[in-house]
Amino acid sequence: MGIVSPGFQGRPRSAEPALPPGQYLTEDFPVLSAGPTPRVPLDTWEFVVTDEGGAEFRWSWAELMGLPQETPTVDIHCVTRWSKLGTSWQGVSLDTLLEGIGTAARYALVHSYGGYTTNLPLDDLRGGRAWVAHTYDGGPLPAEHGGPARLLVPHLYFWKSAKWVRGIRLLVDDKPGFWETAGYHDYGDPWREQRYQGD
Repeated sequence: MGIVSPGFQGRPRSAEPALPPGQYLTEDFPVLSAGPTPRVPLDTWEFVVTDEGGAEFRWSWAELMGLPQETPTVDIHCVTRWSKLGTSWQGVSLDTLLEGIGTAARYALVHSYGGYTTNLPLDDLRGGRAWVAHTYDGGPLPAEHGGPARLLVPHLYFWKSAKWVRGIRLLVDDKPGFWETAGYHDYGDPWREQRYQGD
């Protein structure tokens, strides 16, 4: 006689997708910002990578649009506990922007129009894991969500995906950004619940 009765299926499996610990699923796209929304005209917008020696590499809006474009579909997770799955973007990979820039830097400090900053290990901007995104869900990225362009680093909490991005400074030593100085985690892995320093 078998140990399992015919027709026994065990516990029903949840239809809910796997989310990082402490997160809940949302269908909308909450708007959270550390300050007022800057309005950046496309004819004055630029993106600048500054290496550890001070050399600058610049792209205008037209030049950014002329680079190879990618269309990632990714899940995003906010430190305030919402997650949104299957979001669709278009933008330029940081691999493309960093190509040909020789550097010994291990870290990056991201700068935004409006003064916001956030820090990341440089490796987290490489390997097809980060973009300068200008399109969301098939249309221009709205200003309240970081348009005309934001950093998109979906494997980290969303405060690392800086809105209104204007540049990245490459650093040999790590330097905390806006929320990190206020006590948020330096790295911010949602699957490890790295919300605050010490997590």
